[in-house]
Amino acid sequence: MSNAPLMPKATAVWLLDNTALTFDQVADFTKMHPLEVRAIADGDAAQGIKGMDPLSNGQLTREEIEKGEKNPDYRLRLQESKVVLPPQPKRKGPRYTPVSRRHERPSAILWLLRSHPELKDAQVMRLVGTTKSTIASVRDRTHWNTSQLTPIDPVTLGLCSQIELDFEVARAAKEKPVDAAYGGATLLPASETTKKDEYEPAERSSDDLNVDAVFAKLKTLGGKKQEDEEE
Repeated sequence: MSNAPLMPKATAVWLLDNTALTFDQVADFTKMHPLEVRAIADGDAAQGIKGMDPLSNGQLTREEIEKGEKNPDYRLRLQESKVVLPPQPKRKGPRYTPVSRRHERPSAILWLLRSHPELKDAQVMRLVGTTKSTIASVRDRTHWNTSQLTPIDPVTLGLCSQIELDFEVARAAKEKPVDAAYGGATLLPASETTKKDEYEPAERSSDDLNVDAVFAKLKTLGGKKQEDEEE
């Protein structure tokens, strides 16, 4: 099995002191290097460590040990623990930020406010692990180090992951109301597109009347010009 027993060094000390298992068998069971197990047996390592009995906590059985003692090539199998640990409750509150990164949080806040203004203060608090008052001071430029702040991506600073940032940005985009002033380009209704065809004959008739009037006027102008020449 790939899982190692609890307290592997203490378990190795107990197995070496109380069983006839080989170094390779102990190393395979505890997921340790055989040379480290040999050093424990020689007293060069794990000095002062009290052995832990794997039988008492249900990680190993006596029958399993006897099989290994009879066959040096046999590999011990870790028993499934009968103790079920309760799931750890999810901690609520701001994200923990290492001390070495805390002085960089205002720069990350400034980057978030400029690059993603749609984010709420609660989302910025989750991403960076800061307080609402700090966000307000950076936004209002009342922070004590405002003149020295430079917007830096919180992912680059290691304050959050890219997946977490994308998740919060997508959530903010969904919650942002759609601007009703511009609904985008739309097609004209059928009543509008067909209205022009209905009036086309009238437009053509009016055009014909206008053409006749123009030719008539030209004729009259031409007749006057000839009369002037005869005179």
